[in-house]
Amino acid sequence: MPLDLTYVEPSNSAILVIDVQNDFVSGSLAVRDAEQIIDTINALLTLPFALKVATQDYHPINHISFARNHTGKKEFEMITIFPPAELVAKRKPEDERPLEALEQVLWPVHCVQDTFGVAFVDGLKHEGLEVVRKGSDVGIECYSAFEDPWGLTNTGLKDKLRNKEISNVFVVGIAGDYCVKSTALDAKKHGFRTFVIRDAVKSVSDEGTEWTEMTKAGVEIIDKAEELLTSKIFSQ
Repeated sequence: MPLDLTYVEPSNSAILVIDVQNDFVSGSLAVRDAEQIIDTINALLTLPFALKVATQDYHPINHISFARNHTGKKEFEMITIFPPAELVAKRKPEDERPLEALEQVLWPVHCVQDTFGVAFVDGLKHEGLEVVRKGSDVGIECYSAFEDPWGLTNTGLKDKLRNKEISNVFVVGIAGDYCVKSTALDAKKHGFRTFVIRDAVKSVSDEGTEWTEMTKAGVEIIDKAEELLTSKIFSQ
């Protein structure tokens, strides 16, 4: 299907570079072949987007998602987590989202604040990008660059996009089946036209179900970054 960029202009578009960090490329939670997308992302960053954002997983050492913080549990086991009571107490009365328990993967320790693993990888041209950090609350997992699944914390990304009058977001990075997917689904939910560039994304699993899920939600998939890099809209 030809790339449809109707109503897309550089002036109303943003690129979101998700979690291209040392631990996800070559560290404790490395995604296979993640280093292969860095040049493609750098090429996309040369385009004249009105806003360019890079996200970081930014966990405290005692984060709830780390297996080492759960006695008797092993990495990649599942547990059930609940919304932290102290944050629920601060929730706005008009927020009626359900606060059900969620299944949580227990990960190796990764992207700990102020460590080498949390830094952007060498080679990523991140200078000048606006940085959004997520997963900073000890009791909440936050795959999305917008907010946690319960909506108890948010990163400020939605306001950044609104303040720049962004209508279209282009999502790239790591990992396709976790943080990229969650970010794209939230972007669509918040009313942004949302594109994910397939050859600028790497996933943990080879199953590919994330692409079906995103497509069903109305996220538009661009198979090749070259389609965007050579488009008249971004090359004028």
